[in-house]
Amino acid sequence: MLKTQSLKHLLGLSLLIPALTACGGAAPDSAETDPAETDPVEADGTEADGSGTLEVRANGEDFVRQGFVTVDGWTISFDHVYVTLEEVTAYQSDPAFDPTAENEPTAEVSLAWEGPLTVDLAAGDETAEPILVGSQEAPAGRYNALSWKVVPAPEGPAAGYGVMLQGTASKDGQDIAFTLQLDQPLRFVCGDFVGDDRKGILTAGETADLEATFHFDHLFGDGEAAPDDDINTGALGFDPLAALAEDGTLIVDGTDLEQSLSTEDYDKLLSILPSLGHVGEGHCAEMDLS
Repeated sequence: MLKTQSLKHLLGLSLLIPALTACGGAAPDSAETDPAETDPVEADGTEADGSGTLEVRANGEDFVRQGFVTVDGWTISFDHVYVTLEEVTAYQSDPAFDPTAENEPTAEVSLAWEGPLTVDLAAGDETAEPILVGSQEAPAGRYNALSWKVVPAPEGPAAGYGVMLQGTASKDGQDIAFTLQLDQPLRFVCGDFVGDDRKGILTAGETADLEATFHFDHLFGDGEAAPDDDINTGALGFDPLAALAEDGTLIVDGTDLEQSLSTEDYDKLLSILPSLGHVGEGHCAEMDLS
């Protein structure tokens, strides 16, 4: 069921100027676009009236759709990457939400998709668009914050798990068919999208989108990056998981991993999971709800 909450809908909505942060560097060139050219506001600064359609999409990026090489040299290809989302909420926040401040968005307008909603981030071919989570009619304005929970799926192929990764890992002639099932509850509260295009600016009568982005390279590392790159120094890689495989097959859940991984590797896994959520390259407040 969808629901809409508006704190100041009858009084007009304030335009919000986001604080952009990027993962590993400065904000892209899109941040330099003149807001006056794109934002739905009048010359006196008041926001345009009316409503449009706001979409929320989930994206596992090219790592999921096209495969990649881990920090420790395993070639990974995914068949399915199931993520189950709940309480997906888009905000017009004033002031702009700062994910480093450990607080909640100050909502002028908020719209929620209650869920749970399970998506397969690996669905489609290598050029597939991010997966549509949901859409609804929304007041025009700038949606500059997004939050969601990752919860166990109530049914379907990923039932019982918030994240389930299925695929094949290959290295030095060895192939491992893996199913990694994780039930750790998570919540991400994120600021403005950071990427090549602006997102969340909804003009009356039109459609805008927001994106919940998942960076699985935080878990496995990136073989194309330098070994001392931040993405690799904190990654688990695939070697510790490969060591648990039997006869070319690995099917594990959180309990198995707690019992079978070294304490250091298991603690590293738990520390990585709350960092998976982003909005493009924009950071989120990392919240472990377990």
